[in-house]
Amino acid sequence: MKANLVFILILVFIFFGYQDADAQRRRGKSKKPKSAKVVQTPPNVSYTVSMSKPWTHLLEVEMVMNWPQMPKKAEVKMPVWTPGSYLIREYARHVQDFVALDANGNALDWRKTSKNTWQIDTNGAKAIRIGYYVYSNDLTVRTNELNYEHAFFTPAALLMYPKGQLKAPSTIRVRPYRNWKVATGLPPVAGQANTFKAENYDVLYDSPFEVSDFKELKFTVRGKPHRYVVTGDGNYDLQQIADDTAKMIEECYKLFGELPYDDYTFILNTRGGGGLEHLNSTALQWNRFGFEPESRYTAFLSLVAHEFFHLWNVKRIRPDALGPFDYENENYTKLLWVAEGTTSYYEGVLMRRAGLVNANYILDAKASIAGRLYRQPGRFQTSLEEASFDAWIKSYRPDENSVNRQISYYSKGELVNFLLDILIRTNSAGAKSLDDVMRLLNDEFYKKGKNFTPADFQDAAEKMAGTSLDGFFKKYVSGKEEIDYNQILNQIGLQFVSLLPESDKGYLGGNLSESNGRLRLTSVPANTPAYENGLNADDEILAIDGFRASRRFLTFYLGSKKSGDKVKLSVFRHDKLMELDVTLGKTPASGYKIVPVENPTEEQKRLYRQYLDEDLG
Repeated sequence: MKANLVFILILVFIFFGYQDADAQRRRGKSKKPKSAKVVQTPPNVSYTVSMSKPWTHLLEVEMVMNWPQMPKKAEVKMPVWTPGSYLIREYARHVQDFVALDANGNALDWRKTSKNTWQIDTNGAKAIRIGYYVYSNDLTVRTNELNYEHAFFTPAALLMYPKGQLKAPSTIRVRPYRNWKVATGLPPVAGQANTFKAENYDVLYDSPFEVSDFKELKFTVRGKPHRYVVTGDGNYDLQQIADDTAKMIEECYKLFGELPYDDYTFILNTRGGGGLEHLNSTALQWNRFGFEPESRYTAFLSLVAHEFFHLWNVKRIRPDALGPFDYENENYTKLLWVAEGTTSYYEGVLMRRAGLVNANYILDAKASIAGRLYRQPGRFQTSLEEASFDAWIKSYRPDENSVNRQISYYSKGELVNFLLDILIRTNSAGAKSLDDVMRLLNDEFYKKGKNFTPADFQDAAEKMAGTSLDGFFKKYVSGKEEIDYNQILNQIGLQFVSLLPESDKGYLGGNLSESNGRLRLTSVPANTPAYENGLNADDEILAIDGFRASRRFLTFYLGSKKSGDKVKLSVFRHDKLMELDVTLGKTPASGYKIVPVENPTEEQKRLYRQYLDEDLG
């Protein structure tokens, strides 16, 4: 005990002796004045986009950068992708005639240091002017096009940014060709014609432009201004489109209780196809004669519903990796099945609630998706989370083997969200739904400045269901199990059936296309007779049992055969004639439908009506 006490006293003596000596050393040193902290200020960036010769397809870009802290070697970068489209697109490949000047017009030396980076020797200049052209002859919602009719451009595919300065504000002035008008979701700069401002690059790159002699129709929903801007002729009724769109916007307002923007612009080009979501606008493309008949018009409204719902789901309710963005690399997430699949599901929900389609439309659409999924062996190879994560290398690059290795996070995601909504409704006795999940994510993540994770989404769904959904998520989201539709559908009085059950009729199993009299295999699903008997994608089928093959004849001829019968196929493979003996298999079930169960209970009827606002039966 005494020894311990002595040891403690020695430690105390050493400690205080050190403190005293240290204090004396500090007193002996002269105080140095603290250096002033340098405040980093962002550059002042302005762009001018011109289009003096539309027939050349060259958009002319001038970028002026004023920066008191201009580095000796300034770097500007071109994004390699644009949010909402998960593929590295290498926009820099379209840049040409790059120049850099100081404020006096003196040329500055520059060099490329990577595929999308230009480095400039600034020579002490605090303001530099950069010029370049971008070849723009590709009309998609994620690229640029300039021609005799219009200019459409996606800023991420056109405008460079200063390295490390994605939070910097900027302005963009458009010099339209002749009498063309300019439309974008960006707010205008007061007193400056065709000039707009962005608070940062995430906003700038999220704001497409349409420049043309477009048609414009304005309308108001809940006091907020909206407009359609349309370039191109077609068999559309713009007033009808606006009226039907307003109904869907109203349903979104009812769901979330607000419209989180000051104004909204729908940019529509009547060529191409597809859409891309943005914070307060969307870019839509549709075939000019694709607004009739009613089925095609309904498909167009479905696209509108999808892109508009994105202004919550993805643009504000953000999955973990989707914002703020890295514009030079892939932004990986396992949640595209929510970003896109949930949004695809709400297309039909919004249209049904707006009275634009009936319940059968919803159920037939889901049955059709399920039928297509059954024809994809890839459903046993890739989960929804894996499909989401691998979108960058697979989704936009399908090949002949995709059917065997992949699924779509859009379509299977839509199915899983459909079933999840029903599961939440039935477990909560109709008190909660997927709507409540989306509202929770909006309130707890978007409004609190957070992104959500896969665990957050599952937690939100379980909170609304009032029970664990771990089995559901493990089977159908992170797992690859066959979906048991009836286990869930039966709870609201529905059943998933095949109108054409499996039969002994002869079956080959390859996917075919016919063009100019040539019958070709486009893909060969695994485990089909075509696959097991050695047929390959791109084989040209010339004859079956010595008879000239056409798609129509092949269907007729196989219809006369039975499972187990053998046929001889004559094919060209790489221009070499081959003959293959094929043993036919059974024709799988098809013609899937979702229909009412027999003798539904009152509870099933109640839940069904609450869900689809129609009586069951």
